[in-house]
Parts: sequence; structure tokens; C-alpha cells
Amino acid sequence: MTFELSSRVWLRTFLVLWLVGLAAWAQALWRYSATPGTASVAPKQWPAAAPMPHPPGRATLVMLAHPHCPCTRASLAELGKLLEREDVEAWVLFLRPAGAQPGWEKTDLWKTAAAMKNVHVLADADGAAARAFGAETSGHVLFYDAEGSLRFSGGITQARGHEGPSAGGEAIHSMLHGTAPRQEQAMIFGCPLESQESPP
Repeated sequence: MTFELSSRVWLRTFLVLWLVGLAAWAQALWRYSATPGTASVAPKQWPAAAPMPHPPGRATLVMLAHPHCPCTRASLAELGKLLEREDVEAWVLFLRPAGAQPGWEKTDLWKTAAAMKNVHVLADADGAAARAFGAETSGHVLFYDAEGSLRFSGGITQARGHEGPSAGGEAIHSMLHGTAPRQEQAMIFGCPLESQESPP
């Protein structure tokens, strides 16, 4: 009887500890997902130091991306949805740090972006383009109008690695349809662009 009672107590204790650990893990995961990356001030006009010129008379989207960031998969998915319903030119610039092995930036994310409608893909050598556009976090999207003026700067996902409607995506959609957006900036959820190592 004593052994049976002891076994029950041990089992209940184990279950309680397991549930507490599971709750703590879920909370930490959500905190990570909901924590935005760094957002710097983007240039108000298309930067002269950008690796590509602004197309005259055409609105343009630019996304700065880390090719090994798992969060960026959702950002690209949202970009693809946006481009399917809008006629706008887009560039996705993938970081290629100085000293990186040849092809380091050409991951499946590169292939995904290259297959999208109206998207040009380019390697961002040593992060020069990211610095020109003031981007520090993977998935940072900038929208410049036909005159090359900045209209939106931020992210287009609602959390790290989560697809679905977002304030950033809706803002760009509104601007493309000539209506005033609720906001011109949005939090960016992604990995730091500065790291050459594959993010966790």
C-alpha cells in the first residue's frame, strides 16, 4: 500500500512538473515570436547608394532578407500574396557577407523569391544595400512611390514566422489603391541582418 501511494505521488509530481515546463516553454516561444527586430530610420527618398536605380514613374517594393533566417519564409509568403493581387515591381535583396562562401546566399528562400511574380532577386554584397535602405532586420519591407518617395517602412507579418494578415501588408495594399493607410510603419519580425551565421 505504501509503495502504491508513493508511486501515485511521484506520478502526480512528475505530471505537474511536466505541465509547468511545457507552459514555460510555450510562453518563451510566444515571447520570441512576438518580439520585433530592430527598425532603423529608412531614407525618405530612394537612396543613391542602392544597387539598382528606382524605375522612373513606377512604385517599387524592396525587401531586405537574410537567406538563412527561418522567419523570412513567412515574410516571403506574405510578399507573394501581395504581389499576386497588385501590379507593383519588387526587389528582394539577400545578404551576402564579406568572405562568405560562393552561393552562401542562394538558399531555398532565394529560389522562392526568384519564382515570384514581378520580383527581382539580388545578392546584397557585405550588406551595402541594407545600410543604404536603413534595414537591420530580415523581412524589412520598404515601399517607394512612383516619384521615389518613401511611403511605408516595416514588416508584413504579424509575428516571427507567422503568415496571415498584418498591419504592414494592409498599409501597402491601401497605398497601392490610392487610399490613406492607418499607419506608415509596422514592426518587423525577423533575424538580424548583420549575422553571417545561420540564425537559430
